[in-house]
Amino acid sequence: MAVRSAGHPVRGAGRPEKLARFTLFAECLLTGVWITVAALPLVTLLPACAAGCAHLRRQLDGRRGGLREFAADLREAVRTGWRAALLWWVALALLAFDWQVARSGLLPGGRLLAAASVLGVLAVAVAALRVAAAWRPGVSWAPLARTGARRTLTDPAGSLLLIGGFVALALTAWQVPPLAAPALGALAAAAVAVDRR
Repeated sequence: MAVRSAGHPVRGAGRPEKLARFTLFAECLLTGVWITVAALPLVTLLPACAAGCAHLRRQLDGRRGGLREFAADLREAVRTGWRAALLWWVALALLAFDWQVARSGLLPGGRLLAAASVLGVLAVAVAALRVAAAWRPGVSWAPLARTGARRTLTDPAGSLLLIGGFVALALTAWQVPPLAAPALGALAAAAVAVDRR
């Protein structure tokens, strides 16, 4: 047994907490890779994020789970959430089209419309990430979408944190593209943290 001398901490004290934090960080990075691989068809991006958030929630709750549980969550999320994922992509495509039209100079007030389109894309992305963080197997996506949209507006601090996560992910992908996949796991962890606040 280690004895504490006056004013000196015991050697090794605090190591389990540091190891647990590092383990969770490593799990976030691994989850980002899983999300990236699962999202390669693009339509599955939202369900893949939901499965990744569910995996990270299990880790935070002290329940073990690995790739098998992630795959089961992904199957369930794709089976029940493919409509929500398609609607999400349609909303992003319409906002991107609005942005392109606004930039063309054909419309009066195009700059204002372009800014509104960018804000719309950010709002839709944040709402989708909130929905993914709140998803649980067996839960309907429609009420989650309503709650996610409402919380995007009523919790501006959490929304700004998630926008910061998107910016960090974009900068990572731009500067060091191979790190974008693990960084996606950190974004999923941020969504779970914001959901738990």
